[in-house]
Amino acid sequence: MPKHTIFVCKSCHRSSEEKPNNPPFDGDILLDKLKSLCISKLPNDELKIQSVGCLWACDRGCVVAVSSEDKPTYLFVDLTPEESAASLVEFMQMYIKSRKGAVVWEQLPQVLQSAIFAQIPSVKS
Repeated sequence: MPKHTIFVCKSCHRSSEEKPNNPPFDGDILLDKLKSLCISKLPNDELKIQSVGCLWACDRGCVVAVSSEDKPTYLFVDLTPEESAASLVEFMQMYIKSRKGAVVWEQLPQVLQSAIFAQIPSVKS
């Protein structure tokens, strides 16, 4: 089965608050929470959690991209570390189980319904 990747922008910070001068930034906090939750809830042979320096959506709070070679990529913005980690794990469970990576908007956890920014088709589509 294909490997799935969650890309977390570790330099992100919610735009409504002043960005602190020193880490941890909100992206770092979200990354740590995701790693702890994923250990117990998702198969580690199916999932890679990768931090990235920047996802170029700096005015959109915490930003996460979910990708797999044969599935669409999802981009989530305006996430908060406190509320989003568990919802992202729930989304990943659906994404991994779906052969084509299709997740119906209505099935998204409530927190992610307002955070979905884009669904980008896979290159192989």
